[in-house]
Amino acid sequence: MTRQAYPAPPRRTTALGIAAALLALFFAAIALAQGEPPPDDTPADPPGLPYTTEITGGDESDLSDTARAVAQTVTLRERAPTDAFGLIGRVRADLPRLQEALRAEGYWGGQVAATIDGLPPEDPSLPARLQAATAPVPVVFILTPGPRYAIGRVTIAAEPAEYATVVREAAVAAGLTEGDPARAEAVLAAETAMRDALRERGHPLAAASAREVTVDHDRRAMDIAWRFAPGPRARFATPDVTGQSRTDTGLLRRTAARQIEGRDYSPAAVERARRALVSLGVFDSVRVEAGTTVGPDGTLPIAFVVSERALRAIGGSVAYETNFGLAVSLFWEHRNLWGGAERLRLEAEVSRFSDGSFGNATYRTFATLTLPELWQRDIQLVTRIGAVKENLEAYDREAFVASAIAQHRLTERLTLQVGPTFETGRIGRYDVLEDYTLVGLVTGVRYDTTTSLLNPTSGYRINLNATPYYSLLDGTTYTRLLATGSTYLDLSGDQSGVLALRTSVGSAVGASFDQITLDKRFYAGGGGSVRGYTYQSIGPRDAGNRPLGGASLLELSAEWRQQISGPWGAVAFVDAGAVSEDQVPGSGTLRVGVGAGVRYLTAIGPIRVDIGVPLNPQQSDPAYGLYVGIGQAF
Repeated sequence: MTRQAYPAPPRRTTALGIAAALLALFFAAIALAQGEPPPDDTPADPPGLPYTTEITGGDESDLSDTARAVAQTVTLRERAPTDAFGLIGRVRADLPRLQEALRAEGYWGGQVAATIDGLPPEDPSLPARLQAATAPVPVVFILTPGPRYAIGRVTIAAEPAEYATVVREAAVAAGLTEGDPARAEAVLAAETAMRDALRERGHPLAAASAREVTVDHDRRAMDIAWRFAPGPRARFATPDVTGQSRTDTGLLRRTAARQIEGRDYSPAAVERARRALVSLGVFDSVRVEAGTTVGPDGTLPIAFVVSERALRAIGGSVAYETNFGLAVSLFWEHRNLWGGAERLRLEAEVSRFSDGSFGNATYRTFATLTLPELWQRDIQLVTRIGAVKENLEAYDREAFVASAIAQHRLTERLTLQVGPTFETGRIGRYDVLEDYTLVGLVTGVRYDTTTSLLNPTSGYRINLNATPYYSLLDGTTYTRLLATGSTYLDLSGDQSGVLALRTSVGSAVGASFDQITLDKRFYAGGGGSVRGYTYQSIGPRDAGNRPLGGASLLELSAEWRQQISGPWGAVAFVDAGAVSEDQVPGSGTLRVGVGAGVRYLTAIGPIRVDIGVPLNPQQSDPAYGLYVGIGQAF
């Protein structure tokens, strides 16, 4: 070979080689993820010699990308110019870096060479040639990967011996299989998975007590032998919380202790406790610091280090629907009212003023106080009072409303709620409003396994609610029942293509249709319901073609969510809904809407723009509906 080549590897390479390869892959991953070069510990030479760079021989795009991220000759070309001697030193220093990058990707027999202006870096005439250059100097790295090595023999041992099966199964689940490419990343991932499997079984100090990696160039295989030491089993000690200055320490310790104290150690339990602290809403971050030794009593000390957020916040949202108009909401929130993570939220909303007339708009104002625990128990209390003035096609309402709902999380996913509700005011149609006063008891169950509140990609949600109402004016009683379920299927396997399905079933029982208060009837149509139809428009209508609502509801939705590029995505959907005066869900005419939309992912959730078209519209229904908001439709 006429070019200077990095020396060929010895016939057998041990753990020192794999460690270097892991290091190279680690820095390459950082550079690729952040778009920044790895840190250069060599002082930059004075600028003065422009050059170009090229990497050849890496047939696979991933290998070429890794090489470009590792080579400082590439990453520092514009940011840190250098002179002739600096360029030669930079290229020579990159040769071992690129060699380790090849090994990290499984090319343990590969070689790397380089030329500067057509000459090898060691050529004695090169410095003078570079100093005399008048045009950018070409620098070429030549990768000769050779055959990719495979995972060879994998030997795993643990003491006591019964844990050997546990770690072997974890290695297989992590994807470490004999015959697969001998990539350093696969070795590291498998070791982490095996260690975590032992920790999930109550051994917080589990670690690999020995690791031997041998690369056999004759067989073109990488053999790996591990020995794991589980260490002692442990239970959680009473957790400590530090870093807070305004929040009650007792509350924080109780919140964390409910998740872990006295239980067998597991990383999943630690994460549950961390999320419980985060859910209080008063911290920017919550970091875990676990002890490094197990105490004589078999407990592991653990601490959560918190960083408090600003006490107050202000924000808002904007939404739009054709035929429903613009909706604008604002809120002010105090996140730690009395030092016990109490949240006070004041909010106001104005909607339905598309024609520019505020006289026909709908107004809502609410004050919500959330207490994170009652009587030092894991019961959250949400009290809410407010006033509404609604001017809708279905009814007009002016009312004062109040509720106090207690919520208790039986598990991380299962939540129960119960509490009284009260409202009084006037409600009616065609400017004829009648007094009404209702008391009710809200009861509900929520089960949620989804990955995100605003943009779920897997899991499912189930909400069951039953609210009996009693009219203080005429003694009428009825119960409003509503069940809603949704599921999210990651059919692509990488969250780029998700099928979302939703259904809602409701019925008001115990009274005739006419006795059900207008705002407690069921309605369908709109951006969060059946797109393509006007808000609340589906179902029975009166002689003036205004919706009457119904005693029952059935809604069905299917939506395909496809990521396109970066933060951009698109959806296609089918929605359907039926509202009937009968108490049997689905007994009314099923109205169907289809459409498509775009999504732009932000830190607070996706921005949503949908266009829906009604397939079997009712009288005077529009030809389409446009919906703009934040968060997925469901």
